[in-house]
Amino acid sequence: MNIELQIIGSGMRAIAEEMGVVLIRSAFSANIKERRDCSTALFDERGRMIVQAEHIPVHLGAMPDAVAAVIRRNPGPDDVFILNDPFTGGTHLPDITLVSRTALGFAASRAHHADVGGVEPGSMPATSRTLDEEGVVIPPTRVDDATVDSLVAQMRNPEERRGDLRAQLAAQRLATRRIDDVCARYGRDRVVAAMDELYAYSERLVRAGIAAMPDGCYEAADFLDDGTKIQVALRIDGESIELDFAGTDSQQQDGNLNCPLAVTRSACYFVVRCLAAPDVPASGGAFAPVTVRAPEGSLVNARPPAAVAGGNVETSSRIVDVAFAAFGQAIPVPAQGQGTMNNVTLGNDRFTYYETIGGGQGACPDADGPSAVHVTMSNTLTTPIEALELSYPLRVERYALRLGSGGAGAHRGGDGVVRELRMLEDCRLSILSERRTRAPRGANGGTDGAPGRNLLNGRELPAKVTVDVRAGDVLTVETPGGGGHGG
Repeated sequence: MNIELQIIGSGMRAIAEEMGVVLIRSAFSANIKERRDCSTALFDERGRMIVQAEHIPVHLGAMPDAVAAVIRRNPGPDDVFILNDPFTGGTHLPDITLVSRTALGFAASRAHHADVGGVEPGSMPATSRTLDEEGVVIPPTRVDDATVDSLVAQMRNPEERRGDLRAQLAAQRLATRRIDDVCARYGRDRVVAAMDELYAYSERLVRAGIAAMPDGCYEAADFLDDGTKIQVALRIDGESIELDFAGTDSQQQDGNLNCPLAVTRSACYFVVRCLAAPDVPASGGAFAPVTVRAPEGSLVNARPPAAVAGGNVETSSRIVDVAFAAFGQAIPVPAQGQGTMNNVTLGNDRFTYYETIGGGQGACPDADGPSAVHVTMSNTLTTPIEALELSYPLRVERYALRLGSGGAGAHRGGDGVVRELRMLEDCRLSILSERRTRAPRGANGGTDGAPGRNLLNGRELPAKVTVDVRAGDVLTVETPGGGGHGG
């Protein structure tokens, strides 16, 4: 890769990062401006992802599907499209994507909105059975004032929703301007050549990493807390990888742990990137050597009108665990991390608040696991206590390490956390969590991490629950520790 192409490639990555900065600094909701639950990316004319800012891993495999869905609508040069349909390139309904044209292809931004309608405040119900219960389903639609007015009218806190959508639109406009600047500086043809090379460079790095792995077929299985099985067969063949989820249980009719195939791909791409080329630029080329197959109608390739709120956040985490377990039969891998995002949603007609809570990462063969971090498919921050208490009728009573929750071993698993929230007004509470009955496993003789717990006023709650809470009630979430490594 010559110097000029490297400079142009770095400039493209900087545009994607700046899109993220604009989105975060312009957003109204704490979910975006504080937790940074958003992603931005640039695509070429063919819809290939050239660069993605280092944001949320679960968005990796789904953003290209969203752009492909928009391309099929023949967007004009000034069009901006909006969508959140999980079966048309989305992940789950709160993740709203905007896609617009640039001089070189497309720009996309995705952000988790604090509410998109549905039966529960925050649009993350624990007991949804169909997609419509989880909020407004948006197929790829051209954005204009009337579209925005119609959508936010179906959501709680419509002005906050409007503000966050305007922040995404600002990110899209910035991408258009910056791409024009790059083309004016270097010439369109040279920039297109640099985009092609950036895509190819990422592919070469990952193929080289895969080639260093032993060829073979490796199988693994794991289970969600309710006993639902996820099974994968990994095939490493030269410079390519196939992950086949045949044998995974069917999609749920009475729950929301279903995954669209795009989310399953994201989880697999994350694992391959970690193991084959962890420093590779985030580009679609990195995933060209990876094929993901899953039976249609299975938990990991669900079909409409399946509910998916929990699949995007919880099942995706278990897919990562299963894929790592399969790779672990061929190469060294870490012990299992907390394997959940510990999703907590609180709200009423006046406010909606959503957070994910970090926990313990699994130990590596040569190092302890870090404590109190967001693992695998989440890369968000924790809402700062001051920002949370200033904006919402909530008070943080305790936020501390859950000492001793990491598994023992030659290298210890990271500890989880204890987070206590006191309600200052009546509202609804929804929790979507995993690893409450099945602990994160240790590796090579290391012991398991401690499973998590959810409590309301000291009374244990299920892993997935939606309940009324009153002013003065205290929610305690004890997140899982990571598994230890080595005896």
